[in-house]
Amino acid sequence: MERHRARRLRGALLALTAGGLLLSGCSAQDGGHSSADRSVTDDRFPVEPGEGSVGQKNGDDGSREFAPEPDLVSTFALDVDTASYGYARRTLAEGRLPDPGTVRPEEFVNSFRQDYDRPDGNGFTVTVDGARTAREDWSLVRVGLATRPAADAGRRPPAALTFVVDISGSMAEPGRLDLAKDSLGVMTDRLRDDDSVALVTFSDEAERVLRPTRVGGHRDEIHDAIDRLEPTDSTNLGAGVETGYETAEDGLRKGATNRVVLVSDALANTGDTDADTILERVSSERREHGITLFGVGVGSDYGDALMERLADRGDGHTVYVSGEREAHQVFSQDLPRNVDLTARDAKAQVVFDPETVREFRLIGYDDRQVADEDFRDDRVDGGEVGPGHTVTALYAVRTAPDAEGHLATAGVRWLDPRTRAPHEESGGIETGALEDSVWSASPRFQVTATAAYFADALRAGDDRPGSLPGRVGLGELAERADELGSVTEDQDVARLADAIRRASRLTGRD
Repeated sequence: MERHRARRLRGALLALTAGGLLLSGCSAQDGGHSSADRSVTDDRFPVEPGEGSVGQKNGDDGSREFAPEPDLVSTFALDVDTASYGYARRTLAEGRLPDPGTVRPEEFVNSFRQDYDRPDGNGFTVTVDGARTAREDWSLVRVGLATRPAADAGRRPPAALTFVVDISGSMAEPGRLDLAKDSLGVMTDRLRDDDSVALVTFSDEAERVLRPTRVGGHRDEIHDAIDRLEPTDSTNLGAGVETGYETAEDGLRKGATNRVVLVSDALANTGDTDADTILERVSSERREHGITLFGVGVGSDYGDALMERLADRGDGHTVYVSGEREAHQVFSQDLPRNVDLTARDAKAQVVFDPETVREFRLIGYDDRQVADEDFRDDRVDGGEVGPGHTVTALYAVRTAPDAEGHLATAGVRWLDPRTRAPHEESGGIETGALEDSVWSASPRFQVTATAAYFADALRAGDDRPGSLPGRVGLGELAERADELGSVTEDQDVARLADAIRRASRLTGRD
């Protein structure tokens, strides 16, 4: 089944002028552009809700004409999940290929560090670049969004964390509950005195093990509660989520980051196993109280789809931990450092120029699509992003033969996490930025492409053509990842090369 629908340009060309849809002066003369802060009052990009479809233009008599359905526009909610890549690495290490349905390319791409410029305050920078593939007229265009670096622990707001820990029988498998207990203990030592922690467990039923408790003066009490966790019986995920959010409500702190941290294999088999009912509970708490959800997946058998949907509905994100290194990274470094939020309901919109672009595909973000006209409708849910994060969207773009000039403009809109004031940022790219080939572009661009090609190969299976133009065999892809690991001196890229080699052996494809 074709997963990435090609959007073809139809009908009349859009009127793209300095006062129209695309921002003038927002792109470099011959290359990509990293933006500076722009006031939300600049209403040239994109149209406001109710002003008509993107692509609208004014006739000489002042009446409005409308272009066809806006096939030039791509709009999606931001997502910083990485669980799909972590789970794929786990299954490959066990000698199995991941189910193609669990492979989400954007989570592969977002699993690697980027070198985008970062803003000084809350919000984003926008960087757009690209390179040619081996397939004629096809390029990869990368849209990179970056938040400010994570602040020192002493500078962030306090955190009110409610841990909801799965203690069902399946969590007895090595690398599940034992790993979670060890990691939670390490994290407890990293939290500040003015942070608070609550602990809920669930198996057949849910139990509140530790009420919301300030860390200062109570670290031993928190450690004791964690140490007492033992696996038992079935998985009543619905009860765990409900009790977890009730506990988070009880410990709700104004001015703090209020978050539920769900640690589970997400294999619900007891009680309320209906995903929509569980999801509605998460969604309502997010709307009413601003409580966000962080999902930590564990186990060789893992309910990937449910955990991802829970995090999406709960304005959060997911990671997957397969071993001690990843768990300690998540609990002792990432979570304490990134409990703060820099943007709420963040959405991106990319507008391609009909003079230079014939068609495009957004790689991944299948379940994060937003209607183009809802980009500026702040009632429509977006994604939550914290400090130190980058979000990368990769596009396959077919340009017109001998195309010259403007290629695309990318924008991001978000709400301030405390005042809810809206802000926007944008950046652009010219066709001149596509002079290099993918494999002679910057190292980090090549890492992005390698991760995307790898996901594409795992997603396609043996009998379906890949959706990315210019793909290479897994053997060659592993060699390129090896070289990039050396160039970047990045162990995560070296581990990517190892995962690609394992996939190559399992598929028998070079």
